[in-house]
Formats: sequence, structure tokens, C-alpha cells
Amino acid sequence: MLIYFAAALGALSLSLALTVAVESLAVKKGILDFPSERKIHKKPIPLLGGLAVFLSFFTILLFFKDWLLVGDLTASHWLWFFIGAAFLMIGGVWDDIKSLPPSKQIIFPILAVACVIAGGIGIEKVSNPFGGLVMFSDVLSDVFTVIWLMTIMYTTKLLDGVDGLVSGISVIGGLIIFLFTATTRYYQPDIALASIVFAGACAGFLIRNWNPAKIFLGESGSLLMGYALGVLSIISGGKIAIALLVLGLPILDVAWTIVRRLSEGKNPFKTSDKRHLHHRFLSLGLSQKKTALLYYSISAFFGLSGLFLQSRGKLMAVSVLLLIMASLIAGFSAWEKKNKKT
Repeated sequence: MLIYFAAALGALSLSLALTVAVESLAVKKGILDFPSERKIHKKPIPLLGGLAVFLSFFTILLFFKDWLLVGDLTASHWLWFFIGAAFLMIGGVWDDIKSLPPSKQIIFPILAVACVIAGGIGIEKVSNPFGGLVMFSDVLSDVFTVIWLMTIMYTTKLLDGVDGLVSGISVIGGLIIFLFTATTRYYQPDIALASIVFAGACAGFLIRNWNPAKIFLGESGSLLMGYALGVLSIISGGKIAIALLVLGLPILDVAWTIVRRLSEGKNPFKTSDKRHLHHRFLSLGLSQKKTALLYYSISAFFGLSGLFLQSRGKLMAVSVLLLIMASLIAGFSAWEKKNKKT
């Protein structure tokens, strides 16, 4: 446990220092997120925050590299994981500077997923809620890996609309995967180390990203958070359900957003609005801090429940999340119709 504590503290400290440095660099170079009608901040905020998380995460992992090789994963697995993240950094920083169109933005997440698959990381099996395991062929493994990673990356990307929201949930996700892999039954010291380092790196950034934010994640950071959580959930024995419970509400919000925009005849990936769930909470009068804390509470509750539930119990927890989301959709839809009439 001392090693885990030292790694987490090192990642947090380095991330905080790099965040301050990147913040200064972004201000000097004019790489800022300017206020607009669809954004809620009132003054220009520096971008490039993901760069600080990326550098601190992989620097600390490199320092503890021997610990990463005590399990089933090889140096090649970790290298491809890093290369995929590097592609996200290149595309994300480019987007932060030039504001790329969606058709170009998506290239880099696809490259990142391709690196993961090239490195031999994939969803090989999932637990059957009614007993046993469901095994996938190589082709199905690759298909489900692509779907899972793209889904979770775009979830964290679209969730990044409130100060500290994505970085805070990523801290929670990293800690829960750490707790899962550090227990005796599922002991995976290599994954536990990577997870606690990721949580520490996100926590260091969160200090500057908490409302009122001094810096934003930017494209690179919002995608990196989902990418790292997605890969960690796969290599921790394919425990997709854990990450699904942590990010359940945001994932359902993204799914509903896609359905809603398609029903309105809009391209869901080229359209932006202020009708995401977190925007609706803000419209009810919740502050950014309270909105973030509400999401933290839901993510922590359902994520921690996954540590104690078996497959059927996790399915029930996901069902409860679906019920909560359906209730929120119905409630907000009725509220919008009432406001239109008045």
C-alpha cells in the first residue's frame, strides 16, 4: 500500500505542477476557450489541460515500470496504450489551437482505439448475469472494443461542460478500479498501480479545474479521461460493468442526446446545444459545484455498489440507472413544455 500511496501522491503533485505550467503556456500562446452562447463561462479560460494529465500519468507509470510488468501485461501492451494516448494528445492539442471540424476530430480517437487493438488489448469475455461467461471470437472482441472505447471517450468529451465534472468523475473511476484490483479476490497489482496513478493525475488537475476553473481539459483531456478509464476497465479482467456503473448516467445522457437530435432531424455529432443533463440541472438553479457534486455522488454510489454486487446485481443496478434516466427525461420534458406554454 505504501507503493500505491507514493505513486498516487507523485502523480497528484506532478500533475498540479504541470497544470500550472500548461496554464501559463496556454495564456501566453492565446490558446483559450472564449465565451459563447452555448458555453457557460464568462471569460476566456486556458485550454491544453489534458496535456498535464497525460504527462504526469505516463511519467509516473514509467518511474514505476517494474510494477507494471508483474501481471499478465507485457511492455508491449503498455507501449501501445501510451501510443494511443499520444495520438489523442496530438489531435486534441491541434483541435484546441485550430478548432478542427468533427470529421477531422474523430480521426484521432479512431487511431487511439486501433493502437489498443494492435497492442493485443480487447474485450475477450463478459460475465453472463445468469451464470458463466460469454466468450467472444477475435473479430467480435475487436468490434466490442471499438464500440466500448469510442462510446466512453465521446461520453467524457460531451460531459465536459461543467467545471471539474469530467476530471472529478475520472478520479472516482480510477479509485474504484483501484479498489477492485487491489482486493485479494481480484488482485492485480499492475492494474491497481496504473489506476491509482491515473486517479492521482486527475486529482492534481482537478485542483485547478474546480469551479471557478482556472484551466479546462480541452479536446485532448476530455478524450484522454474516457480512453484511460475504458482501457483500464478492459485490462482489469474485462470488468466493463464497473466503468459502466461509474459513467452510467453520462452514457445514458449521450444516448438520449443522440436519439433526441436524430428525432429532430439533426446530425448528433455536428450539433451542439445546452440540453445535456448537466445543463438542465444548471437551468434548475443548481450551481456548477452542486451539479458536479451530484454527479460525483451518483457515480461513487453506483461504482462502489459494483464492488459488492455479482453479475445479476450489477444488471439490476444498471436497470436502476435506466429508470433514473427515464424519470429525468420525462420530468425535464414536462418542465420544458410547461415553460413554453407560459
